[in-house]
Amino acid sequence: MAGLTTHVLDTANGCPAANISVRLLFEGGEVLVQTRTNEDGRCDNPLISPGDMRAGLYRLEFGVAEYYRAKGVNLPEPAFLDVVAIEFGLAETDAHYHVPLLVSPFGYSTYRGS
Repeated sequence: MAGLTTHVLDTANGCPAANISVRLLFEGGEVLVQTRTNEDGRCDNPLISPGDMRAGLYRLEFGVAEYYRAKGVNLPEPAFLDVVAIEFGLAETDAHYHVPLLVSPFGYSTYRGS
């Protein structure tokens, strides 16, 4: 399976991060996708479908502060993490790239998943 997918896990609460804003940009700031995660912390569709993959540099942006404030978390102003941005490169246009985000109000981790 080719394409680009993501999954967001709320490590502070031990659950999927439902309804978090996700934005995907391509080189030069071209906005490719603006969406939100579903109840499982995933996007309903791949961010990039097989056949639409382009080699290049991408940026995923996640609305972390907005998500935690909506959950009733009292964050400082400004929040330590407002938008988490992950910049990465896609070299193989026929491969599957999965970019998960594990997040809390004060830290995050990511990796290339499967």
